[in-house]
Amino acid sequence: MTTTTLGTTTGTVLEASGVTMRFGGLTAVRDVSLTVGSGEIVGLIGPNGAGKTTFFNCLTGLYVPTEGAVSYKGTRLSRKPHLVTQAGIARTFQNIRLFANMTVLENVLVGRHTRTKEGLWSALLRGPGFKKAETTSEERAMELLEFTGLAHKRDHLARNLPYGEQRKLEIARALASEPGLLLLDEPTAGMNPQETRATQDLVFAIRDRGTAVLVIEHDMRFIFNLCDRVAVLVQGQKLVEGTPDIVQADERVIAAYLGTPVENGNGNGNGDSTAETAEEASKTNTAETAEAADEETGDTP
Repeated sequence: MTTTTLGTTTGTVLEASGVTMRFGGLTAVRDVSLTVGSGEIVGLIGPNGAGKTTFFNCLTGLYVPTEGAVSYKGTRLSRKPHLVTQAGIARTFQNIRLFANMTVLENVLVGRHTRTKEGLWSALLRGPGFKKAETTSEERAMELLEFTGLAHKRDHLARNLPYGEQRKLEIARALASEPGLLLLDEPTAGMNPQETRATQDLVFAIRDRGTAVLVIEHDMRFIFNLCDRVAVLVQGQKLVEGTPDIVQADERVIAAYLGTPVENGNGNGNGDSTAETAEEASKTNTAETAEAADEETGDTP
């Protein structure tokens, strides 16, 4: 499969180099490299089973890549999710993962845990330092609820929020860790057009506050209106990367979404057979389905 990279970034926030993820004999992600620059919104798209969420999990420490390296602002990231969050990367999930029986405010306060220094004894003794940290965290949480339009729901249980507001709350919780890079996994899934437009405006506002964004999404209109650059994954490999206009016009991208065989990497133009393409996509999709099931029983980073 041939790969094209177009455009440059300055002030790199994220650098993923040669990331490969294998599950036994299945390669779900193969030699994918990607950068996100400061102040950028970068999109990651591809057909179902292309390896997008697997790649996200490699970036955030949920998976340890079989090969390759991931760096944040020039420093190689730890393999532990909570240390990745502490370094400055936060994420949301394809399936909403809120604390359903906690209030909206409490959910956001959970996201502050990597930015507070108070330990067990401070919490037990509830001294002046703990009370000051608690006040600061609540003030910061309320600022984020105002920012996402949820301040009036601060005391509501998360499970009672409408679907679109639950998505917003998950973003607010991720922002509570004060990330330099926010990873959004299908933030508009299941939303109506009005909610999608509101999410687009929110992502722009997040970028304007100084946080770079990397987003997976199946809504092509949303992605191409939102992103500065877009990378396309097909069968676990990066097919093309560039501006939205260039990516939309690339015949290989159109072919990948329509199920037409794309050229392989040996340059002979023969491409993979339709049966082989379908089989590989099916295998990768199976891996991501199993991965999603694992996420449901795992811990949020």
